[in-house]
Amino acid sequence: MPVVFRYKGYRFLFYSNEGDPREPLHIHIQKGSAVAKVWLIPIPCVAESYGLTAHELNELLTIAVENREKIERCWHEYFDDQSHGKKPAV
Repeated sequence: MPVVFRYKGYRFLFYSNEGDPREPLHIHIQKGSAVAKVWLIPIPCVAESYGLTAHELNELLTIAVENREKIERCWHEYFDDQSHGKKPAV
């Protein structure tokens, strides 16, 4: 599970297997047992969450959108390299 970045103890990450065919651009967020999945396209939104308040989700969605370019760059680097048999540099 490549971690893209951390924020206030939350890990923003991808799972190595994001579906077949691969799901659209999104990020998973974890802190302890609290988890969320945030879609970044077509419209940024929370797909699912467990153990997080509405306030936390709003903040995390904002942080994901603010870091969308980094997330998207890492997504393509990771999954494009993975499909070509290279080890990604995340």
